[in-house]
Amino acid sequence: MPENARRRRAPARQRGQEAARRGYEPARRGREPARGQEAARRGNTAARQSRPPRPNRPPQADPYTGLDRALAAAAAAPAPAAATFSQLGLPERLVRALAARDIHEPFAIQARALPDTLAGRDVLGRAQTGSGKTLAFGLPMLTRLAATNATDGTAAASPRRRERAPRGLVLVPTRELAQQVADVLAPLGRAVGVSVMTVYGGVPIGRQITRIRDGVDIVVATPGRLIDLLDRQACTLASIEITVLDEADHMADLGFLPAVTRILDETPAGGQRMLFSATLDRRVGQLVTSYLSDPALHAVTPEALAGGTAEHRVLVLEAQDKVPVATEIASRPARTLFFVRTKHGADRLAKQLSRAGVEAAAIHGNRNQSQRQRALDAFAAGHPRVLVATDVAARGIHVDDIELVVHFDPPNDHKDYLHRSGRTARAGASGMVVTLAEQGQIRELQRMHDAAGVSAARHHVDVGHHVVREIATSGTPVPPAPAAPPGSTADGAARRRPRAARHGGGQPRGAQPQRAGATAGRASRRPRNTAGQSWRGESSAGAARE
Repeated sequence: MPENARRRRAPARQRGQEAARRGYEPARRGREPARGQEAARRGNTAARQSRPPRPNRPPQADPYTGLDRALAAAAAAPAPAAATFSQLGLPERLVRALAARDIHEPFAIQARALPDTLAGRDVLGRAQTGSGKTLAFGLPMLTRLAATNATDGTAAASPRRRERAPRGLVLVPTRELAQQVADVLAPLGRAVGVSVMTVYGGVPIGRQITRIRDGVDIVVATPGRLIDLLDRQACTLASIEITVLDEADHMADLGFLPAVTRILDETPAGGQRMLFSATLDRRVGQLVTSYLSDPALHAVTPEALAGGTAEHRVLVLEAQDKVPVATEIASRPARTLFFVRTKHGADRLAKQLSRAGVEAAAIHGNRNQSQRQRALDAFAAGHPRVLVATDVAARGIHVDDIELVVHFDPPNDHKDYLHRSGRTARAGASGMVVTLAEQGQIRELQRMHDAAGVSAARHHVDVGHHVVREIATSGTPVPPAPAAPPGSTADGAARRRPRAARHGGGQPRGAQPQRAGATAGRASRRPRNTAGQSWRGESSAGAARE
């Protein structure tokens, strides 16, 4: 047989391998640069090297650097002379209402800002959480709206209050902060005839529509729900006289600025506007330059956070010790607030603490408003003593006497660190801030502390370490929960059970009575016990008490 015939009858696998080999080599050779291409590349390199160097462009100036410098100068300015609320220009009715709430002297940001805010000027304020800025913008708003509501020297039934048209607006980033601001302003507003309501998601919108339709003076709102009302034409901002943006930096972080600009565009251009923010970045600076007219600048230094009355500590530990150390700290007799990064992390840590014998509640964005409010109210009452929260809820938590904040998960940046830590050491009180960190997180945490202006002591700890025990035994004990009033639960249940027995032994009304034989047969099949328990193993006396 000829040789070429044998090659033609070669197996297909061999033919494929031979073709692949032959096809691969030209492809490999094709990737080698040709002589002309190589020469062109060398020529381009020589041409680039012969060009004169480009002149260095001057760095682009940040258009908001001037605002930062001006705010820094305002913070460094000498404090104004001590003055009372009356001397600052508040009406006597409002001064009396403040005194009834045991507020007699203005805080630093209030003493600086009130003369300008009462005069109707736009104001840009920088102050940390817990510095009293709610009253810094709330008192002038109440004063101005009360003056326009007053007739013959008394608070009238709001003759200028119009349907669907509030006259004061406070924009905040979270539901909790909205409720906190309203809780501060509403009692003072009642004293001067000014009504306050909240507008936020997580609650039925129909009630809010009804309340606005009936007429209200001040609306404290989150941007999303307020836009829902505007889209439904249930509210108009054409009569707004004073607009306040509180925690503007956080609204920027959450992506609310497009909604905020739309809302501001619908308010009258000539109204008074106030913006308060803990930090001033580019996005907040755009709001200032676009919507504030020749604003008065006021700032105070974060004394309560930067080494003042709050003590900062970093506990360096292994990953497996994190939950046991957190449990030991959470067992302290005083209120403790834990911060985590995620919603699932909040629920998980609360369950882990509860399984270890430390009652804890969780609050985060997946909880509806009633659940979040119940958790906050219970924590404020001290039962439970431990609350686990996410960063979104951090800015709206205002509970007195929180002596310890624990960063179970390190925050994202120094701004979140400051806002988390601001839940303790409020208004000059003392407190402690503890961060649980693994060794690999120390460098980033140190940068965060430097940016926040915080100096923190560092300890390497494990379960039972003396520093952990010291923290676990610190704090003012929370009083025990009050005993349930007599007849509230147990007696009521005991009274209801005989009534059920009168209606066929717990059968629904109208149900047909069962045959005695069938009842006896079923009873004979149930397991017998002699301890006075039902067949499900529950004590009959205990069932009556529940």
